Amino acid sequence: MPGSTGEHRLQERLGTTVRARAFYDHQVLDHLNDRMRAFVEERDMVFVATADAGGEADCTFRAGPPGFVCVLDERTLLLPEYRGNGVMASLGNITENGHVGLLFVDFCGSGVGLHVNGRAAVVESAALRARPGLPPQVLDALAVEGGRRVERWVHVDVVEAYIHCAKHVPRMLRLADAPQDWGTDDPVRKGGDHFRAKHEPRPWTGAAAAP
Repeated sequence: MPGSTGEHRLQERLGTTVRARAFYDHQVLDHLNDRMRAFVEERDMVFVATADAGGEADCTFRAGPPGFVCVLDERTLLLPEYRGNGVMASLGNITENGHVGLLFVDFCGSGVGLHVNGRAAVVESAALRARPGLPPQVLDALAVEGGRRVERWVHVDVVEAYIHCAKHVPRMLRLADAPQDWGTDDPVRKGGDHFRAKHEPRPWTGAAAAP
């Protein structure tokens, strides 16, 4: 039976067990079917949820050209990891706790989303390059993609896949000519100190950050 013990108990307490069981039986798979695979291959963004060994959670956003998340087969995904801010929050969590939740959403079309939950591991590009039978998009990304070199990958073994309904997903219009600063290290082009956090006090330092 899909789902956690906690959600099953809450379903019983709130009287939603029948509805939930219908969803499990009709919408939840333990693999990606053909339509799910095509959906992932069309997406240019994904939200990635992880947690460390103690359960402290983090959710991040990844984007790239359509198909940047590669579907190897019905039970395997590969997410490219590019040079970032060096924090390694998601990858660090994965090294402690391999459980990962992915959410793909079609904001500019159907409004439908796809949840993919699974087990993740970090794979260095050099190790992946040695694997036989990689699809062309992975081989291309292992070289250079969009001006950004892939440093490592997140290998996801799919455990659950199911729809996120379109009912409350806002529809958006794509700005076709909007500039995209892939790979930039320019602080202003990256957003700078947009939230004015630089000079706020931090409990781990005991003082405000230096100017």
